Amino acid sequence: MWQTRGRHTGPTAPDVLRKHLQALKDAETVQDFMELPDTDTPEGETAFEARWLVAEEVTVRARLRLAEWSGQGQEWTLTAEAERPWDQRWPSPAGMFWSWEADTPWGNETVTGERFLVANPLPADEKELRRTLRGALRDTWAVHLVVHEAMTPDERGRRSLVPLLPPGLHHRVVEHRAAPHQLRTVNWALKEARVEVPRGGALVLPGVPAPADYDAADHSVRSVFLDGTHPTELLDAVRRFAALPRPLPEDADAALTALREEWQLLTPEEELARERKLVVMYKEALEAMTESRDLYREAAEHAHEALAAYREAAAEAGEPQQAPARKSGSPFQQLGRTLERFKESTKGLRPVGPAAPAARVESPEQDRTGAGSTTGATGGDESEVTDR
Repeated sequence: MWQTRGRHTGPTAPDVLRKHLQALKDAETVQDFMELPDTDTPEGETAFEARWLVAEEVTVRARLRLAEWSGQGQEWTLTAEAERPWDQRWPSPAGMFWSWEADTPWGNETVTGERFLVANPLPADEKELRRTLRGALRDTWAVHLVVHEAMTPDERGRRSLVPLLPPGLHHRVVEHRAAPHQLRTVNWALKEARVEVPRGGALVLPGVPAPADYDAADHSVRSVFLDGTHPTELLDAVRRFAALPRPLPEDADAALTALREEWQLLTPEEELARERKLVVMYKEALEAMTESRDLYREAAEHAHEALAAYREAAAEAGEPQQAPARKSGSPFQQLGRTLERFKESTKGLRPVGPAAPAARVESPEQDRTGAGSTTGATGGDESEVTDR
């Protein structure tokens, strides 16, 4: 997988992408590309997909998403995935979508605003310098390299060292240049990260958080000769850092998921494989529906059997049969209600023991009469009986 992010500061980013991708397709550098419909992208966003071959046989699929940026222009996020582990010697996917020119508006890194493939001098203002380095430490999309100039270089020394790296790192590495008098300010700004730039040397910034295997001594160079000499030691340090396992940057996981699960630029073979997969899926769904129908039918038959058993039991008990109620609900609900009624009706079929003598029940008049007779027999007052 290969990912990077940047800013396009101009107003016509989609037109630039369409024109460049069409030119590469005409030259057969890119197999095919497409712009996704508006219905498949969030409001205010544009997305392009492209497919090409590397090493003559490895297919690379890539998606670039354009989103509105709070400043001028748009922010772009590029995610590419190959059929084999990524080789940094392969062409940069950013170069497949954008045409590189000295003043191209798309080649700006998002956090610090610095440009790819050029040597970016650190700001002269100390406050701005510290803000730039803090942003470089926080950035997890790009690799930031700080080079200290021991003395003011000539024209050859002012050239960026990034083009000397493998093509796959050209749009993932940002080079910062510190003037001879800025070393103390630079190291003060990097104090929180507990790293330092050697005098006349260079350092690959660890980022926040730093990779688990990051070692400042292993990713710094004590001397960098800015005279056109090939800086082998420094380039090796950058390659080692780029190979370290690191967590995905913010929003990178969503971009990778969209590339894998929402890919639309299919070859005829891929379309055929997708249709076959859909046929298998529909077949499994149909089999599941058929099985569910059979279970539904079986439940309905059990419900009818339970109802017939209830009617037979009621007939044997001599109870009048009720008119069948209006069917409502599913067979499962009807079965539950039928079994409940069957349970209640069979209570009357249980054997009953010898009947107990019935208690005598007297009416209120008999109670008053009986009470008067008893009182009279015991010699009570007649008026008292009347009052009672």
